[in-house]
Parts: sequence; C-alpha cells; structure tokens
Amino acid sequence: MAHVRTRRLVRAARRLVAEPDLRLVDLAFDSGFDSQEAFTRAFGRCFGVTPGRVRSGLAALPSRGDHPMPAAAEPFPTIARLPGLVTRAAFTVAGPTRLFDQTTTAAIPDLWSSLSKALPSVDGQAPSWATYGVVWSADTQEGRFNYMAGVGVRPEGTLPAGFTRKTIPAATYAVFRITLDGTALHPQMRSATATIWGDLVPASGLAVADSPDFELYDGRFAPDRPGTVIDVHVPIVA
Repeated sequence: MAHVRTRRLVRAARRLVAEPDLRLVDLAFDSGFDSQEAFTRAFGRCFGVTPGRVRSGLAALPSRGDHPMPAAAEPFPTIARLPGLVTRAAFTVAGPTRLFDQTTTAAIPDLWSSLSKALPSVDGQAPSWATYGVVWSADTQEGRFNYMAGVGVRPEGTLPAGFTRKTIPAATYAVFRITLDGTALHPQMRSATATIWGDLVPASGLAVADSPDFELYDGRFAPDRPGTVIDVHVPIVA
C-alpha cells in the first residue's frame, strides 16, 4: 500500500510542476484520493512539504519513490501467481488483532507471538495447523489497515483473552505464492507485499473485491527454511 501510494504521489508532484494550470482538487482525484485535504496530508507526510510549495518552486521536486522496488539490500523472495482462480466457502478465524499504519508494521510479528502462545488450546480450533494473516478495512490513502494473526475456529465458542473472531465471506481469489529464501521473514514479506500489490495485481487486469485478503501459512510453515511458501489470497470480483 505504501509503495503504490508513494508512486502516485511522485507522479502527482511532477504534474504540479509540468501542469501549472491543473487544479489541486483534480490532481487529488486523479491520484486516487477522495479529497484535496487527504491528498495534501499524504503529500506532506511523504515529502515533508505541501503541494503548494512544490508548485511555487519554494521546494525541490521530490524524487522519493522513483524506484519501483525497495532498495537492493532488501531480500527478494520468489513470487508467482498460481494458475486460475480459487473459490473458497466462508470460514471463521480468531486471533489477536490490531490497527496498523506504515509506521507500525514492524510490530506485526508481535501478534504472531501472541497467537503461538495460545496454540493449540484455542476452543473450537479447526483440525488443521494452518494459520492466517488477515487484512481488512484497508485505507489506502491514510495507509491504515486491520491485521489479524489467526487460526481457523468454529463461529462460536470461548476465545483466549485478547482474541477476536472474524468471519471471512465466501469469495473468489487470485493466489500469489511467496517462496521464502530462509532469511528474516518480515523484510521478505515487506518486499513481497510491495511487488504483489504494486506490480502483479495491477498487471493482472483483475478487479479487487471489497473483502478481506489473507496470507495462508500451512501446517509445515518454517520461516527459516528456504523454499517455505506463503499463499496470499486476493479477493477478486468474479
């Protein structure tokens, strides 16, 4: 999300200089924002200056985000879209949940630590060691999203302290497989997420549905073993 938003803001900054008659509100809408105010806030957070200062020449044209991928020092897991689409019935997950933004995503592993401490004694847990990293209510303009580190459960039952329950509706998914290289998991996920949402999903030509997306970790998941896979399920308008 941050990768896509930054790319849009870089293009917007260039248009501010190249098209002096372009209204700021029109540029905001063209850049995927719901209002001029939201665009101005995001622009300021990204570049440290207002759009007006860039347009007037009082600030240098931002160059941040020119490169489509993270820096070369980042690990690059293998990412591929699996053939076809996958349809799944509704299912329920439960686990620790938190609202994140682009400044707090480094705390996502804390949710997985909390989940692992509660397993395998979650009441009504599905007969599987599969776990899910679920994302919903993503605000791409502000960079906020809800994330759950969860396990499949029955729709009812007692949950451990700090757990919430969420039902994932029936949906059709495009699945993107991440194959890890055995190095640190979080940087690989950050790199893979930027590639999936910034490049592969737009290139697919598919329309993303307004439904949770999720990472599926099977029962053999071992983050430090090269070749371990994570299947990212992106809901598609069928």
